[in-house]
Amino acid sequence: SEAAVFNGVVYLAGMVPERGDTTIEGQTEDVLAQVQQRLMEAGSDKSRILRTQIYLADIQDIEAMNAVWDAWVVPGSAPPRATVQAALARPEWKIEIVVTAAVGR
Repeated sequence: SEAAVFNGVVYLAGMVPERGDTTIEGQTEDVLAQVQQRLMEAGSDKSRILRTQIYLADIQDIEAMNAVWDAWVVPGSAPPRATVQAALARPEWKIEIVVTAAVGR
């Protein structure tokens, strides 16, 4: 399952890029589009994110990832976030994002 809703909260599984042959910026855009879609399907949106965990295969990509992230989040409403370097399941993946968000408007 890519998402579970419980007691008014949606928990997204770790979302990874659908394509591994792009830059960190491209992979971040890909994953954030998936996050936005899953949130919408669960009755939520990016303005209702409670927390985010971001895993980078190479922490040196943080500035480039942040540029995409900063353009995506709701201005003035960036959720609490942890970003760490981690060995991801596939070598072509540069990023994985886990999101928890409130459901409803």
